Amino acid sequence: MPISQTSLDQLPIRRLTSDDLLACADLSEDRGWDREEHKWGLLLAAGTGYGVDDPDGKGLVTACVVTSYGPGLAAIGMVLVAERYARRGVGRRLMQHVLGEYDGTPLTLYATPNGQPLYEKLGFAEIGTSELLKGRFSFAEPASEAPAGTSVRPATAEDLQAILRLDREVFGVDRTHLITRLPAFADQLRVAERDGELTGFAAIWPNMDTHVVGPLIARDPATAQHLVTSLADATDRPLRTDVDSGHTALLTWLEANGVGRIFTTALMVRSVPGLPGDGSRRFAPLTVAAG
Repeated sequence: MPISQTSLDQLPIRRLTSDDLLACADLSEDRGWDREEHKWGLLLAAGTGYGVDDPDGKGLVTACVVTSYGPGLAAIGMVLVAERYARRGVGRRLMQHVLGEYDGTPLTLYATPNGQPLYEKLGFAEIGTSELLKGRFSFAEPASEAPAGTSVRPATAEDLQAILRLDREVFGVDRTHLITRLPAFADQLRVAERDGELTGFAAIWPNMDTHVVGPLIARDPATAQHLVTSLADATDRPLRTDVDSGHTALLTWLEANGVGRIFTTALMVRSVPGLPGDGSRRFAPLTVAAG
């Protein structure tokens, strides 16, 4: 039997570590999500996890992860509450704790329709939407013609500094601690270049039975399409990705290739009117949990 509300309100909130990976995956599974252990591992290593332990030793009551990019931005993700403690205020309490920890820091998150009302009450505002897509890439619709001289190839160690420079320019804050983990985290990493200049990069990483496309950064939609085509050619798994709803050309092209929309989330921010950087070149995040 779940503990009383008074006792629940008194349970301490603690920092999570990589040792909590399986408990976090169990919590995901408890709420009907995929376990996503590979993603949890990245988030707990690159970010800061917060959680409440079940006093009965049944794992975590609630958890979330914050990926900080310095004073300019932090992303909140993987906000979960165990089914047996749902609708008892524990998720709100965890969020209020996180807001206190990051007081004064602009925050962003992606909200499901169920979670959005809570976030609005906590001061978050919707600034856009994102489409979750999934499907086996068919290669039925070729990529649009990219700017003359554009080529796509596997990334090498020598590309890392150029990738970091482009990522900071497009994302608007320094994500070195996250992007430098990409070569080990992803199964494939590609770069696009034109006349010796890096114009985009993208990766696919394993998540359950799919390969997730993310991040996907490119100078234009055609270059983004060529990066996705190159990555799709390197896997026999279905693709999954999250694309900003404003990128209609990429969304239409993905759907024509069998990668269809299955869910919409709201992009929300707090203490800032919008996200930094250049959204026109930011086609898909590494994961919505990390902003």
